[in-house]
Amino acid sequence: MRTLIGAVAAALLISTAAFAGQTEGLIKKVDKDTLTLTLDDGKSYKLNAETDLDALKPGMDIVIAFDVTNGENVVTDMQLPDGDQN
Repeated sequence: MRTLIGAVAAALLISTAAFAGQTEGLIKKVDKDTLTLTLDDGKSYKLNAETDLDALKPGMDIVIAFDVTNGENVVTDMQLPDGDQN
């Protein structure tokens, strides 16, 4: 029974990891009303409410880690050019 539970848990972790990604690019737009960040490639990413939106400026280079949840790219971590983590 423990083997089956472990196998199911491992399968769930693997399937969740398949929806995670990382990208980098220049910030094109920050929408404070919808908490959305758009990069220069046109892709949008949902920010969480705790994100310091004033620190994000168009033209800034950024590295984003994200998960795909309900069809949306949801930011889980980001790195700004000066090395600050949000």
